[in-house]
Amino acid sequence: MEKGAKESLQGNLNRLATGNIGRLLWDYSLPAVVGMLVMSLYNVIDRIFIGHVVDGPDAMAGLAITFPVMNLSAALGVLVGAGASARVSIMLGAKDQRGAEYVLGNSLTLILINATVYLTFFGVFLDDILKAFGASPSSLPYAHDFMLYILPGMLMMNLSFSFNNIMRASGYPVKAMYTMFIGAGLNLILAPICIFYLDWGIKGAAIATDISMTVSMLFVMEHFFNRGNTLRFKRGTFGLRWRIVLGIVGIGAAPSLVNAASCFINILINTSLQRLGGDAAVAAVGIFVTYTSLLTMVVVGLCQGMQPIIGYNYGAGLIGRLRRTYTLAVVAATAITSTGAAFGLAFPGLIARAFTSDPGLTDATVNALRCSLLAFWVVGFQIISTTLFQSIGQAAKSIFLSLTRQVLFLIPLLILMPRALGLNGIWYSFPTSDILATAVTVAMVWWQLKKFPKGRLVINNI
Repeated sequence: MEKGAKESLQGNLNRLATGNIGRLLWDYSLPAVVGMLVMSLYNVIDRIFIGHVVDGPDAMAGLAITFPVMNLSAALGVLVGAGASARVSIMLGAKDQRGAEYVLGNSLTLILINATVYLTFFGVFLDDILKAFGASPSSLPYAHDFMLYILPGMLMMNLSFSFNNIMRASGYPVKAMYTMFIGAGLNLILAPICIFYLDWGIKGAAIATDISMTVSMLFVMEHFFNRGNTLRFKRGTFGLRWRIVLGIVGIGAAPSLVNAASCFINILINTSLQRLGGDAAVAAVGIFVTYTSLLTMVVVGLCQGMQPIIGYNYGAGLIGRLRRTYTLAVVAATAITSTGAAFGLAFPGLIARAFTSDPGLTDATVNALRCSLLAFWVVGFQIISTTLFQSIGQAAKSIFLSLTRQVLFLIPLLILMPRALGLNGIWYSFPTSDILATAVTVAMVWWQLKKFPKGRLVINNI
């Protein structure tokens, strides 16, 4: 079994070094894209169940208040998962099997330490945290019930998502997709049972998620405990080694900081919109974010497929294949965001009416989409380029690019532009930030690609 598994893994890894780039990108990206869309689908269904049946607006408001808290938990999970998957790809490409095993073991230890800290913190200060994020007396009970029951599932979610990324990076993209399907499919079945049949209300949605994530976690962890797999947990790899930890955290910091920063930015956007446009403007940005998130999820799935290909070939010194993978990914991502931007600009009313039948909200959403999507076509290039630096272990550059669009440019624009343009100043801050961030990204990518040799690169001291 050991020999067969080793040959199977080696065959998957050899494809990364010799296979057709277009086919590889398709094979690795499609499972990730499908998995992310499925995960988003069951989240939407949960919101529909809760919003229409479980005491309507109060329950939905309570659920919305929990999103920033869960985003902070997700940021800690991404810190390990994204960094570990990139390191595994590079080390496998450099034929450093033992190094990849240390990354695997240290990742498990890091996730458990992180979970102990944030679960204790959330558990002790739960109501204070929820109030700080805007819970009202009527929505607080729902937010409290949901968070109280979802807390154990947050650990399962971190384990499942983090090691799902590592599974994909180590040559098992289809199996990684099955893991996502297991959690999403089970939640679709359990959510209505727990909410309606068992009459558990909003806590039923949390319990359904806990069970689904636990089953998904067991499936993915079995893969790495299975003696038949060459890359698996082994004794002696769980003790933290600071060189390994810094390598994981350094790369994972970029997407983690983006998740954490989005919490603050959402508060700033909602506060500004409430002041200048009222509830309709706040609801309109929700529709805008929902629409653009579906598009960026596809691009992020493409990034997850691209990452092991680039990481492995960078580790193997095959820079020509790295360049071709990056170029093809940029073309595909730009096509996705350009199509989404064009559709949103051409048919904003159609998108708005898919979410609401209220005339005032429809008009506000149409205006928001027409202003905010003007430069959205460049976002695909930005996301792919950030992942390029992450995949080759350039943590500082990846972090900087991750923060340019949402922090470095967007926050000042959100503060300054409404002073001159009023409500539309908020909407125009999005495309302005996109253009400025793209200019910085072009310069950094050009410089990085110029530094690569035309031939084979030898990677030392990974």
